[in-house]
Amino acid sequence: MNNIFVYCEVTEERSIADVSLELLSKGRKLADDLKVKLEAVVLGHKVTKPEAMLFPFGVDVIHYADDEKLFPYTTLPHTSIIIEIFKKELPEIVLFGATSIGRDLAPRVASALRCGLTADCTSLEIGDHFENKTQTEYKNLLFQIRPAFGGNIIATIINPETRPQMATVREGVMKKEVYSLKYKGKLIKIDARSILKDEDFAVTIIERHLEKSRIDIKNAQVIIAGGYGVGSKENFQLLFDLAEILGAQVGASRAAVDAGFADHERQVGQTGVTVRPKLYIACGISGAVQHRAGMDQSAQIISINTDLNAPINQIADYTILGNVADVIPKMIKYYKKNSK
Repeated sequence: MNNIFVYCEVTEERSIADVSLELLSKGRKLADDLKVKLEAVVLGHKVTKPEAMLFPFGVDVIHYADDEKLFPYTTLPHTSIIIEIFKKELPEIVLFGATSIGRDLAPRVASALRCGLTADCTSLEIGDHFENKTQTEYKNLLFQIRPAFGGNIIATIINPETRPQMATVREGVMKKEVYSLKYKGKLIKIDARSILKDEDFAVTIIERHLEKSRIDIKNAQVIIAGGYGVGSKENFQLLFDLAEILGAQVGASRAAVDAGFADHERQVGQTGVTVRPKLYIACGISGAVQHRAGMDQSAQIISINTDLNAPINQIADYTILGNVADVIPKMIKYYKKNSK
């Protein structure tokens, strides 16, 4: 009771999704702070060795329901089982990935349990809060931190009165870290059929069509990203030219995507992909908080910008003052000249 729970998504390959492993890494740290257990919920069919996948991330208990009716994901069966588990176990904190599944599932669970839910968190911390109005002190709350009001402020949200405290977190925001390869927990098997009712199968999947993403920005080690300041779709080709030489991927800010300079699947930021490359070259990007939330954990950041006071320069390791159309061709030229 009062432990931390993470809902673990099952991929098409019947493995555990990366976003869930990232949440387990953060969940383990939060559990250590609170001196409680970390528990995982896995719902699917023939999932590949959940114990081997999850125990190294510091999971103390795995709640595993294996049933052919739980894969592929449908809303009602997963919701019913999770609500049943949470009513029995009374978790303190519950974390979901802010994926299409997590965004579908978490609000239904929160509504059924009458608790709060914060979406798209970029940070999670444990802290205390004193409420001046009621003169009440709350200990060990989950601080759910996320951009708000269009990214103009960073808000810290708390749920002092309701339990569990629930949040969804974007993929790539938390760092995936193995806790211990020798860590061992307990596996609890759940009989899904004893929980599910006929009405949970009101929706039936008749046919599925899956298309894999053609671009893998999330795992790229070097990213050349362009913003509205690149100027045009034609100028964006310079970024592709540099990326080809560096073996990099091309990313874009929301402003660049909205302007039609790049495809949405290349968008980095709060409404796009969160990345952690070894090198991030930001070209003509002003650096709004929504964009920085998706790339500020990059190991090294180079900013190319005409505005010295652009917010992106505050987090950049190096700033090149100049026009992208002038700087990028020089980078391409000198890289070709000095590389073997």
